[in-house]
Order: sequence, then structure tokens, then C-alpha cells
Amino acid sequence: MGHVRTVGRVLARVVGALVVLGVAAWWLLDPGAGDDGSGSAADADTADAPADLDRLVVAPEGGEEGYDRELFEHWVDADGDGCDTRCEVLEEERRTDLAGLPDGGWLSLYDGYTTDDPGELDIDHVVPLAEAWRSGASDWDAERREAFANDLDDPRALVAVTAATNRAKGDRDPAEWQPPARGAWCWYGEAWVATKLRWGLTADQAEVDALRNMLAGC
Repeated sequence: MGHVRTVGRVLARVVGALVVLGVAAWWLLDPGAGDDGSGSAADADTADAPADLDRLVVAPEGGEEGYDRELFEHWVDADGDGCDTRCEVLEEERRTDLAGLPDGGWLSLYDGYTTDDPGELDIDHVVPLAEAWRSGASDWDAERREAFANDLDDPRALVAVTAATNRAKGDRDPAEWQPPARGAWCWYGEAWVATKLRWGLTADQAEVDALRNMLAGC
């Protein structure tokens, strides 16, 4: 009996260790997992994305006549705490669970690059300012354009990514550009749709078709 109990204790410890290792592996591999449990919420939002796509108003894209990036005043310090919009996004997205960065850093979802140097990062408007202009923002007043450019109410509107991917994207929509890391497609497609819906922006047919393809496996 003593031998059986000893074997049982050993097996229990082995099983327990395997469970711990499995959870640890999931935590390291899941880019949406955070200390506040936001990963599961993000998964739930992404699951709704294909249905939300059908809520977009489909219309031909407008032109860029009259567009100027400076019409969207951005990186303001709306709450007067000394931290502008860029600073707020970096603070919100800083992580402490990234391999090789014991003091914390950032994960660029678009390409999977990690860094502890914020100087390597741009803050991307998921829906670019020029795209917003072509999709309805040309009719907005200055106050609404500023609110869009500094949207901190939804963490999907602005995201810290490598300067290289942000500049490769430019002002292109999903019919013309998708994140090079396919693992980011669900998040990106969902974030794009959510932002356009929140701000009442239209989408052209090619854009919707590309989004449907990106979200097909989500």
C-alpha cells in the first residue's frame, strides 16, 4: 500500500506540473492576455466581428479634396495630466509578460516585434485619418475630427506598432494592406469595423470584401 500511495503522489505532482506548464505556455503565446483578463474580452469582441461587418454602410469612397492631416489635431493632452495621446497609448499598452524584456516593453501586433524602446514605435490610427476623411469625416467639424484623432475611449482605435509597419500601411484600407503577421488579422479586422461603426464612417465594397476574408477564420 505504501508503494501505491507513493506512486499516486508522484503522478499527482506530474499532472499538476503539466497543468502549470500548459497555463504558462498559453499566457506567453496569447498576445491578448493581460493582467486584467482583457484577452478573453478581446476574443469575445472578435467573435462578433463578422456580424458587425454587415452593419457597415457600404458606399463609394470619397475623394481627398480639401484633406490636410493638420485638420485632425492630434496628440493632445485632453485631461491635462502632462501625458498626451501618444503617451497615454504607450502607457496603456506597456506589458510586463514579454520574453526577454524583464523590465517591460511593447508588442507590435502588426509584425510581432517586441521592444523596450518606445522610440521604435508609432501610434497608428487603425482607421487612418485620410481614410476617415474619404469615408465621411470630411463633413465633420474641427471638434469631432480632434476627438477621432485622439480617441482613447476604445483601445481598438489607436495602437502602438513599429514605425516600419505603420509607414508601410500609410492611409490604405484593408483592401490594399493587411498586417504582415496573419495572427493579427482577426484583431485588426475587428478593430477596423468597430472604429468605423462607432464613428459612423462608410466602407467601400472592396474594403468590405477584404475584411470578410480577413475575419473568415475568426
